[in-house]
Amino acid sequence: MGVRILATLGARVRRRRILLGLSQEGLASAAGLHRNAIGNLERGEFDPKATTLVRVARALATDPGTLLRGLRL
Repeated sequence: MGVRILATLGARVRRRRILLGLSQEGLASAAGLHRNAIGNLERGEFDPKATTLVRVARALATDPGTLLRGLRL
């Protein structure tokens, strides 16, 4: 993914996490990831595999397509 796409994806994850009242640690625990992975994702420094994105989306009670909608290369 491009840098801009990763930054946008990370911002979407952060907004949803905050909306749900989750900490990075709470989201990481719910998704079965390390807290650092969530921080890196939210900063656009981590290009997640599809399976990781699905786990994060589930933990955020949303669909992965919602997190990716409208992103273009």
